Amino acid sequence: MSVYKSKIDWWLIIIIGVLFCYPIVDGIITKDYMMSIVFFGLLSLIFLMFWSIQYKIEGHQLKIWTTKIDIHSIKKIYHTNNPLSSPALSLDRIAIVYNKYDEVLISPRDKSAFIAELLSINPNIVVT
Repeated sequence: MSVYKSKIDWWLIIIIGVLFCYPIVDGIITKDYMMSIVFFGLLSLIFLMFWSIQYKIEGHQLKIWTTKIDIHSIKKIYHTNNPLSSPALSLDRIAIVYNKYDEVLISPRDKSAFIAELLSINPNIVVT
């Protein structure tokens, strides 16, 4: 089993930090501690989610959170910067096309090793 963590863009951390830290600090200054606790809890959940995004290759399956993709069903992998919502914390992404019309966008830190491992299992994958 191989595990690849998601690449994280620095600007994403800054945006989320500013959006959630301001209400936390404001809640402390205005003595509205409930607001600070709620936003701190939300911020903690977001960073826990960030930490848990990973891509696992187990045998002949690629597991992305709860989605399992048979590696032999992968047809194409290509580079993209598509900002659509996906289990990727960076805009430096790869798209995996599998089955007939399915596609998922991911952002592994080590894309070349990730793609090489997929190709070792299924050499028929087209990489562009």
